[in-house]
Amino acid sequence: MDERNLIPELYRKEYNKMVSVLCSRFGLPFMDTALDIVSDTFLSAAESWGLKGVPENPTAWLYKVARNKALNAVKHDRIFQTQIRSDLSHDNAQNASGGQNVDIEIDLSPRNITDSQLQMMFAICHPLVPSEAQVSLALRVLCGFTIDEIATTLLTNKGNINKRLFRAKERLREGNIQLALPESAEISSRLDTVLVILYLLFNEGYYSASPDKVLRKDFCLEAMRLAYLLTEYGPTSQPRVHALIALMCFQASRFEARISQSGDMIVYEDQDNTLWDTALINQGNAFFVRASAAGEISRYHFEAAIAWWHTHQSNTREKWENILRLYNHLLIFEYSPMAALNRTYAFSRVYGKEGAIAEAEKLQLSGNLFYHSLLGELYGGVDDGMAIHHFKKALELAGTPPERTLLSNRLSLLTGSAGLPG
Repeated sequence: MDERNLIPELYRKEYNKMVSVLCSRFGLPFMDTALDIVSDTFLSAAESWGLKGVPENPTAWLYKVARNKALNAVKHDRIFQTQIRSDLSHDNAQNASGGQNVDIEIDLSPRNITDSQLQMMFAICHPLVPSEAQVSLALRVLCGFTIDEIATTLLTNKGNINKRLFRAKERLREGNIQLALPESAEISSRLDTVLVILYLLFNEGYYSASPDKVLRKDFCLEAMRLAYLLTEYGPTSQPRVHALIALMCFQASRFEARISQSGDMIVYEDQDNTLWDTALINQGNAFFVRASAAGEISRYHFEAAIAWWHTHQSNTREKWENILRLYNHLLIFEYSPMAALNRTYAFSRVYGKEGAIAEAEKLQLSGNLFYHSLLGELYGGVDDGMAIHHFKKALELAGTPPERTLLSNRLSLLTGSAGLPG
């Protein structure tokens, strides 16, 4: 692992585990303390490793330091200690202000880490917490998103996100919500929110809003890891969970083909399909078979089926007819403007560009990067002036250098220029 990327990668992989374990030990009312402890642990790692070098086992180092910081918080934070003293009495914890040692065990076994994450998923998705606040809190605690990243993902500002996070944590405290897996009957209702969160996390990685990356594999892999935890726990090993992870596998199978060695975006038609990961496609197939066994249908079933067709190397009319049919069913089942926009591309492959232009313009998504870039593609060869207009609009909205490079190249093909500034 590149030492320059080591701490950010460990942050993505271990942050939520550490927060979940500490909250499991001390309770959800001390979530802010747990967040501070874990953040301070990574700050300590940056300072220590920069001076002394990376330890032999950096993950173990992080957990040891986080544990020590948690114990120090109990010993030296009088408010923290007073409020948790009764909870820790069964562990023979004693009042540190009396000069006695506080003996607290923090279970860092793999099994407890997994259980704590599952418990945290469902605690955050408790019905007492407003749905928009659930998503914000989950992205912060489970996924380690910064406030800026959450605001970008949810298309809002930092102030709104901070308010949502405060509201969510207040509801958890006021409701005395316990960090424990709910009864089986309640799991199903909360599971939908958990899946939405994982879906958002994967999409943030797959269509990254990061200023320097259009693909964040770490986000995608973390979403897949958390989804896989759900498949291993009996009550959550449900068809829609298997459908979601199948969708993720199919999408992830094309990682290497989506970005060139220089970091430029490669559109689907230009991808080298020999770079597609057949092992991931096969794994996605296995999950999709399990997803389909019980006869349950969810939005993830339709999206997984669409992604499955995209792993077919041929570009036959049959392929695009099936993709279009699946989009039609998806939009009836659960409408979304972006799904409707994606449908128009499949429509163009079946019925031609002119009909697809009419379908796209009905959506009136002016101000959306993908809307203008798609219309730029559809108008190409039909009305090059309109194609140039939409590509220029898309270029104004592009947030990353690879997006601007791709759009500039598309414009140069239409204008015959050497390319526009990216």
